[in-house]
Amino acid sequence: MKKLIYLLSFSIIASFSSQAQMSAMDFNKMDCNNTSMHHLFSDLDSGKAVLLHFFMPNCGMCPPPAQTLQNMANSINAMHPGLVKGYAFPFNNTTTCSYSASWVSSNGLSSFYIPMDSGAVQVANYGGFGMPTVVLLGGMDHRVMYASQAFSSSDTSAIRDSIMGLVMNMTAISEVPKNLAAFNVFPNPASEKVTIEVTLSNTSTVSIDVTDISGKQVAILSKDYSANGNLSNTFNTQSLSDGLYTANVRIDGKIASQKFSVKH
Repeated sequence: MKKLIYLLSFSIIASFSSQAQMSAMDFNKMDCNNTSMHHLFSDLDSGKAVLLHFFMPNCGMCPPPAQTLQNMANSINAMHPGLVKGYAFPFNNTTTCSYSASWVSSNGLSSFYIPMDSGAVQVANYGGFGMPTVVLLGGMDHRVMYASQAFSSSDTSAIRDSIMGLVMNMTAISEVPKNLAAFNVFPNPASEKVTIEVTLSNTSTVSIDVTDISGKQVAILSKDYSANGNLSNTFNTQSLSDGLYTANVRIDGKIASQKFSVKH
């Protein structure tokens, strides 16, 4: 009997895992605090990692995982402001918005989670409801980075590593320049200044700029000059608000980017 239960459990998990390898389902709706509209794809396109927590009303198993993830996400946001965003959805469409807001507030989750309503279509998209269902989304390709119908606290480190991998890895907006041998941005997070170091393997035309989370250019460090070897540019970040930024290196028409955060 135990073997049968194990096989059935494995089958359910495997089935969900195969279904969960999918793109995020967009939403653009008002939160249950009635404070602002939230557009999922805009969150992802701006470089944020997004945690979705689907709960069942009166579910005693649902708040503790949400609290564990909140602590983890808030720790990351303390170092990389605005990087991680969280939404709490009921698994159905009958739970009221006022209940969802109360669920977030009464369980001490207001410092991270935004209460939402009508989660049935969303939770179905990620494979169905578990106790609870937790989904991590990230990237401009709107990918599902993690999904579970039976989240446990041991999964927190995997989610944290996925989030940090999203922000810390150098990602190319277009093809990585062939002449780019190294690209470093430090300190990260930055408080007073950030240094962008670039190493070129051959002589190239180089431009370096910094953009904010919306893609708006906030600084030009160098523009269209011929260079070779090691380049170092230091930018004063004291005038910038806390948040996520991107250092862009444009070499011979190709672009490479690396994210960093500012925290004063």
